[in-house]
Amino acid sequence: MSAAARLHAFYHVRSEPAAIEARARALAVEQSVEMPLAAIEEPSVLSDIVGRLDGIADLGAGMFEVRIAIAASTIGVDAAQLFNMLFGNSSLQDDVVLHDVELPEDIGRAFGGPRHGIAGIRERAGIHGRALTCSALKPQGLAPARLADLAARFASGGLDFVKDDHGLADQFFSRFADRVPLCAAAVRGTATRYIPSLSGDLETMRRQIALACNEGVDTVMAAPMLVGPSNFAALVRAFPDIVFFAHPALGGAARIAPPLLGKLFRLMGADVVIFPTYGGRFGYTPDTCRALAAMARGDLLGLHPSLPAPAGGIALDRVPEILDFYGVDTMLLIGGSLLLARERLSDEAAAFTRTVAAHVYR
Repeated sequence: MSAAARLHAFYHVRSEPAAIEARARALAVEQSVEMPLAAIEEPSVLSDIVGRLDGIADLGAGMFEVRIAIAASTIGVDAAQLFNMLFGNSSLQDDVVLHDVELPEDIGRAFGGPRHGIAGIRERAGIHGRALTCSALKPQGLAPARLADLAARFASGGLDFVKDDHGLADQFFSRFADRVPLCAAAVRGTATRYIPSLSGDLETMRRQIALACNEGVDTVMAAPMLVGPSNFAALVRAFPDIVFFAHPALGGAARIAPPLLGKLFRLMGADVVIFPTYGGRFGYTPDTCRALAAMARGDLLGLHPSLPAPAGGIALDRVPEILDFYGVDTMLLIGGSLLLARERLSDEAAAFTRTVAAHVYR
């Protein structure tokens, strides 16, 4: 990585106009060396490492956009350190939100992004010309056989993917080693792919993927903010044949703009980025969702695009609206709305499948 390369981080900072320049310069120091510059004796640290204030823009209503250039050499090839340098300390400050980041090409090459991306997922699943469908096995607390029965019923309805709910881990009522073989067997011979949810430390997740592979599973899910960005990126590197879903748990927008997760999860190797869509259980706006989807699948350092997967309380009758909004390169994830059908679950899943397949994109 070039010693001179820098990331450009954009922060939204709440401040009085008279204080914003001093606040911005303090933020540049905080996100780089976090110490008084007068105490630094090494000239190269001052010239090459200290964050550089590159601009301030008045956004109105006491909010400013602060652009800071951060030395790429402070990151290496460590996803956690990338998060640290972008908003490790600023996340502790209630007047600052990380809004966006421009990444140098060296960073893209170093991290690699998705190994499969939208085209790879479509090729593997044999699905072209329409959005993809997915649902979730829930609630946690069910025994593995009950979850496998749900998986089979989703598969009979023709869904492309069925995933573990992210709350399913390795609990006593549904051990990973018990759940995965049963759920994988339940969809075997159908067009549906089962996606187990990974949890635990890095070595545990490696073993979980190996177990899943032995059952013919080629797609898994993890929450990068829960398992750790570095661990997520390490798994992507270690298992290049596996498609990785990224779940947004713990990715709340308190100190980071939600759309940026589309870019950062993609950089770490997420083939699919799940996020809460507008109008559901969460408070994301249409503009936020549009921007997140664009960061997931737009041009970025030559990386494969990630497939955006809007979720979070979508009702079946909203499918045409949601698909018009996001377009064909989308995976629509509906969970609770289908599960409400209970004994008619397969029929409701089939209705979901037909609606997506028949939708005409404008």
